[in-house]
Amino acid sequence: MNLWQAAVLLLPIILGSVKTVALPAKGHSDDAAAAQQCFPALNFRMPANIPPDSALTHWWCDPATEHAFLGFSYEVTACHSLDQLRAAFHDIRNHFRSRYVRLRGACDRDGFYDDIVEAAWENSLVGFFLLICASSLDLMVTTCGLADATDYFASLNSNRKAKFVTRVLQFGSEPLFDNVLPHKELAKQVAQAKTNLSSVGIPVTVSELAFGYQERDGAQDVLDAVDSINIHMLPYLSQQASTARNAWPLEKKMYFDENGWPSVTSEGVQPHSPDAVADVPNEHDYYVLLDQHCEDLKAVVGGGVGWFAHIYNDNQELGYGIYDQSGNSKFPFNPRTSQVPASFIGVKDMQVLNTGNF
Repeated sequence: MNLWQAAVLLLPIILGSVKTVALPAKGHSDDAAAAQQCFPALNFRMPANIPPDSALTHWWCDPATEHAFLGFSYEVTACHSLDQLRAAFHDIRNHFRSRYVRLRGACDRDGFYDDIVEAAWENSLVGFFLLICASSLDLMVTTCGLADATDYFASLNSNRKAKFVTRVLQFGSEPLFDNVLPHKELAKQVAQAKTNLSSVGIPVTVSELAFGYQERDGAQDVLDAVDSINIHMLPYLSQQASTARNAWPLEKKMYFDENGWPSVTSEGVQPHSPDAVADVPNEHDYYVLLDQHCEDLKAVVGGGVGWFAHIYNDNQELGYGIYDQSGNSKFPFNPRTSQVPASFIGVKDMQVLNTGNF
């Protein structure tokens, strides 16, 4: 499978009979001056003191301004120290001009998620927190990949900075595709999570493959329950089947979050097509493909489609990293964002991060 064939899997979701409507603006508009006064605009600087909760009314950039490259997925299973998180998040923000980091995996170290919040705050990054649930999504009894999901929510509620650097809680990774539970129960659990976080105003979504919805006749109850549509785009694993052939009505902001092409195969990443090629040129070409369709992604009504690169480092998931396991850049990576042209980051500015600790 070449990258243009992969595009057949990607573009129908965003261009083929997809109906979207604009999100209500909960932050700043796309005005050029206001765009840099909202979080997480690239020129935004965190205040010296934690703002009052009333500041949240005008804190966030309008989702309608957030399209193209947003940031990276970042695996947290290694339970990195605060210093390691600071270094990685500084690189993600200042080297790659990211605005977001999508946290995946789990760490049960006491205070770890407070460290995440602190590192994000110091580097003006926003977190997409992914709560992975292996077998049940009952918030009160299931660990969902953490020592205690209740404590996890308590951290988001109690840390004064958390609400200012947490854009959304992603409640489950492919729970429909993996048959974790019926879609009606998933919708119910999403609603419970939204209630749990209502006091801090953190939205909730589900991170899912298109096919996870489609094989359940659209699972409209889940789509109604979530605050944004977060789509897994892993075309390397496709059989060239109709995982994206039948578009369904989407009426909310869309993000491609688990999104990439591997440079190598591994035990958990094997092709389902004999034509699929895993190598560095194809990984690079996939992101070039996304960047070439930046205008298409931007044109989707409702604020365009933003995308994450999956993943930051090969130590976090082999083959999908922008850095290899030694911390070297595998290829030039300078996609456009909705706020800065690609020329802002030249190839000559790509620096090698000489460490494998991230």
